[in-house]
Amino acid sequence: MRALVISSAVVGALVLSGCQSTGNNIGGMEYDKSAIGALVGAAAGYGLSRGNANSSAQNNRAAAIGAVLGGATGVYLDNKEKKLRQQMAGTGVEVNRNPDGSVGLIMPGSITFDTNKSNIKPNFYATLNKVAQTLAEDNKSGILVTGYTDNTGNDSINIPLSQARAQSVASYLAAQGVSTTRINAQGQGSANPIASNSTPAGREQNRRVEISIYAIQ
Repeated sequence: MRALVISSAVVGALVLSGCQSTGNNIGGMEYDKSAIGALVGAAAGYGLSRGNANSSAQNNRAAAIGAVLGGATGVYLDNKEKKLRQQMAGTGVEVNRNPDGSVGLIMPGSITFDTNKSNIKPNFYATLNKVAQTLAEDNKSGILVTGYTDNTGNDSINIPLSQARAQSVASYLAAQGVSTTRINAQGQGSANPIASNSTPAGREQNRRVEISIYAIQ
């Protein structure tokens, strides 16, 4: 199984190609989920720059990131995926493997948030507690939380709402013991739908939060 690992050296062009105006500034750079290498580095680089806020050299390193394949790391992510599948059984949360090798959790809006709200539904806390438990077992993973909406409304409404939802999940994970230096939250609005927005059921699927778990080195 493919896995992504943070490297201390990288081609600068990869970082530049991953920079987009998303409103998510990490280590002096902005990142978007479409730039896989940049996101992996953001997860670890964010903690690096936070922990060394006064060191420009460290901040430069936070921007110098890359993606490589790692066998041991693949085993690590395999184990996380297996455990999360067991924990999420029957909760409505889908656990899969993303094309980039990260472990992905899809949390539909029907169980996470009310319409136009960013407050986590009380009955979803138990599920998030299980996720937090697995993520807090070690410090070997970087975590990207991404919020999405359906296509109702426009970006001026949807992007802040999706960002607020992602931040709510990220903040809750942190409150349960997952280090904030490992977590990045971003809102993508109505981008990347996983179902048709032409039906209520499809729009409900698109109103979701995704968690991507990357192995870091």
